[in-house]
Amino acid sequence: MKPSQEAKIACLELYEPINTLKPVADDVWIVDGPEISMGYLWLFSLPFTTRMTVIRLPDGGLWLHSPTPLDEGLRKEINALGPVSHIVAPNRIHYWWVGDWKQAYPEAHTYAAPKVVQEAAKAGRFSGFDKELTDTPPAAWAGIIDQQVVPGSYLSEAVFFHRPSRTLVLTDLIENFEPDKVTCGWLKPMLKIGGVADPNGTMPRDLRLTFLAQRKELRTAVQKMIDWNPERLLLAHGRWYAEGAVGELRRAFHWVL
Repeated sequence: MKPSQEAKIACLELYEPINTLKPVADDVWIVDGPEISMGYLWLFSLPFTTRMTVIRLPDGGLWLHSPTPLDEGLRKEINALGPVSHIVAPNRIHYWWVGDWKQAYPEAHTYAAPKVVQEAAKAGRFSGFDKELTDTPPAAWAGIIDQQVVPGSYLSEAVFFHRPSRTLVLTDLIENFEPDKVTCGWLKPMLKIGGVADPNGTMPRDLRLTFLAQRKELRTAVQKMIDWNPERLLLAHGRWYAEGAVGELRRAFHWVL
């Protein structure tokens, strides 16, 4: 899949209000963004809602995960929280607006999961990231946000655990679209077939295939997420889980555990 601009035909009801901070826990917010379309196998486009996670670190700096579009209203809200210090592209699909945020906050450091730099450069987007993400958190958030990179043959995703709030932040490893928010009839059966329909969202079945060669590594990574014992589970696409995160992880990844 290749990211593109905002969707031309709306197929999903948005998580209104969009482009505004919504509190999740102490020092944790989300920003729901617009619907986008993603090119799939050069055949057609699939619609996705978008979501950014914002975490305020103990030094007051803000950590942004999978940025959504930046507009003036959101910029004012962000500025009221604190300085943007870190901008994270967690996998090769979630980098599209990093450059816009970097331009607005040039002092921020940018971080990319494996394969992001190459993908962003190929798409003509911002690719001048400061550091590639690994299993070791940078000193700036070590002890506050744990992380690991889940390796896949197509997509390697960096996942994060905010210790103080027990919040796990995923991107595409679990997707959970609400059928009641689907406005295009053709999309509902596709979500069910793909295994990404609420309340039982999982890793999309086509994406699972790309992890077959790394099944052992994926199992180890999921077990580590479970061992973190998160309370809530934030997702980039669809309804996130406000409670029972460990149970949802066991359910969503039963096929690999």
